[in-house]
Formats: sequence, C-alpha cells, structure tokens
Amino acid sequence: MTPLLTRPLSSQSTARRTAVATLLVLCGVASLSACGKTISIGDTSSPASSAPASSAAPSSPSASASAATSGQGAGNSALQVVDTTAKDAGLSGTGGTVVGAAVQEAPPKWVQLSAVTSTTLSSPHLININQAALYRFDNDTASPSKSACNDACAVKWPPVTIQEGGNVYLAGVNPKDVGAIRREDGQVQITVGGWPVYRFSGDTGPGDLNGQGVGGTWFAVGPTGDKATS
Repeated sequence: MTPLLTRPLSSQSTARRTAVATLLVLCGVASLSACGKTISIGDTSSPASSAPASSAAPSSPSASASAATSGQGAGNSALQVVDTTAKDAGLSGTGGTVVGAAVQEAPPKWVQLSAVTSTTLSSPHLININQAALYRFDNDTASPSKSACNDACAVKWPPVTIQEGGNVYLAGVNPKDVGAIRREDGQVQITVGGWPVYRFSGDTGPGDLNGQGVGGTWFAVGPTGDKATS
C-alpha cells in the first residue's frame, strides 16, 4: 500500500496553529487536561494528577531512559502518562518501537500516541512514533480491559507494549483515556478508552492502514478508544 500523508492532531501549542477544523475540535478535547498522571497495571480510568505535564516529562533523553527503567520502588509497575510529545520532552528516536512484522524483542522504554487524519481515513486515529497505525480488536473488552489476542494472533497483531516504569507521551490524546493492562505473557500493554491497542504486521510504511476492517473485527483506534471509520 502506498504510504499516506498524515496530519498530526497534536498537543495544545500545535493545535493552535492548525486550520483543520476536525483537528481543532479533538485537540480542544485533549487540552482539557494539561497534566500527566501516574497509572498502574489494570488502571484505565485514573484521573489526571495535579502536577503539570512539564514536571512529569524528563528534561533529557538520558533522564527519560532512567525514568523509564527505574520504576518507583521494588515491584512497582507504575507508568507515567505525559501530556506532551516526546520531542517536546527532549527525546529523539523511537524509544525502541519496531516497525511492521519485526519482532518487538523487548518492550519500548517509551511510547508516543498521536492522533492524526489521513487521505484514506478522515476520522482521527492513532499512530505511534514510527507513524504506524494503531488498532483495536472487537473481541477484546474495554470494561474490564482485557486482550483476546494472544499467541499467533499477537504475532500478526503485535500489542503496543511498554517497559514497566516507562513513559507514554501524547499528541491529541487526553491522558485520562490512557491505561495499561497485564497480558497473559506478563507484558504491559497500553489501552485507550479501556481498549487494548495493537499494531498490524502487514503495515510496513508510514500511513499504511492495511489492517483496517480485517475480519470485520479490527479497526484503527480513535483517540478515545473508539473505532475510527470513514
């Protein structure tokens, strides 16, 4: 599939610069919370904390790496959801996120969720830092959050995982909608609106949406966990 041009539905500062009405509307929703929050595994509805996002975001890549691997005590699985982009937090690179069918050997140190629109899907939908489309599965449940995609399914549809103690950066997504679950294999998977989030191994380039509508159960995921359909 020919890579598509995507337009970011970004954080508050970028939203003020865009003239696209749909982006403005959604960024307006995201900007209701200018704070980050701390979540633990199984937490899908914790309110945003009162600390500013800037205090949650590390000031340098080295600080981020330390924060992403240290946690907050023995056995602590807390994650930081930060209402800013990785770039604005002083980070570069991918955090360890892979592309397409590549096996995610180790969970990324950090993950970014960005809301965009594309030429083939006008509804806002999420991509990761590699601009890979993210999906949700109708056979999963959002309340409680639980993944039904394991083993061979998880090879075809790799879950969006993260290191315990890692950071989730956002652009056009409200921190209150972000959570995390413990998968059957013990890894930590990010949820949006309670729905576990995945990549598709058949997407190899930025803007690919080859997983959209597969089996009538897989759909691009919107910034609140909704199905993104044309």
